[in-house]
Amino acid sequence: MKYTGGCHCQKLRFEVEANIENLLACNCSICGKKGHLLTFVPDSQFKMLTSTETLSDYQFGKKNIHHHFCSNCGVSAFGAGSMPDGTKMRSINARCLDGLDVTKFPVHHYDGASL
Repeated sequence: MKYTGGCHCQKLRFEVEANIENLLACNCSICGKKGHLLTFVPDSQFKMLTSTETLSDYQFGKKNIHHHFCSNCGVSAFGAGSMPDGTKMRSINARCLDGLDVTKFPVHHYDGASL
């Protein structure tokens, strides 16, 4: 299914093709603080609809994941990284998808804090 989404101020807009069956809540040092509910898709299924002028990037630790956020409103709508086999992936904050009721999906709790 195709979804659109974006940050709070709408300066970052995107579309993503995703088959959402469940969402992931991670307790790592950044996801736990931000309260993301995530779904993941290959990078090829993600498309920016607006300029990336306000797109900022935060990396920490091993710097494997790009934690993108809007430099205007601060909302983290998506991130980017790679699977162990090198496949480029996007993490999508489902709370930022237009019209998606995140309460309708089961949530898998992932212990990222222990990694």
